[in-house]
Amino acid sequence: MTVPLDETTARSWLAVAVEEARAGLAEGGIPIGGALVGPDGTVLGRGHNRRVQDDDPSVHGETDAFRNAGRQPTYRGTTMVTTLSPCWYCSGLVRQFGISRLVVGESRTFTGGHDWLREHGVEVLVLDDPECVQLMTDFIAAHPSLWNEDIGEDEETDG
Repeated sequence: MTVPLDETTARSWLAVAVEEARAGLAEGGIPIGGALVGPDGTVLGRGHNRRVQDDDPSVHGETDAFRNAGRQPTYRGTTMVTTLSPCWYCSGLVRQFGISRLVVGESRTFTGGHDWLREHGVEVLVLDDPECVQLMTDFIAAHPSLWNEDIGEDEETDG
């Protein structure tokens, strides 16, 4: 049985991702957290952006949560929860593995592929969470070059 995706449930799952984002920030990394939630509402895996800490550009919040969930026989009915709209890389992960639902903490500071996922049958809920917005706004103001590196922008050539 798949737990219905309502705002109360989504916010309880988002709390896990926010906790991860705060852990990443405390480690000197980028404050983006994620969680992969099973159809029954169980958190299968949780993680945070570890690009800085691990010197690995592929460890985003969503990919860390996905990896920490371990191998699943199917991803049908699962929900990816992320504090920030997923980049194309993480959107591709959701699509590649058939993750059914996506909960986004905020998309004001960065709008990734959540609309594309919706167009391809993924149920998407954007919460516009003030805490998620504040985490990213503060981080971007304090570390613009690291943020631009994370989203694939080059400050010197931007226009």
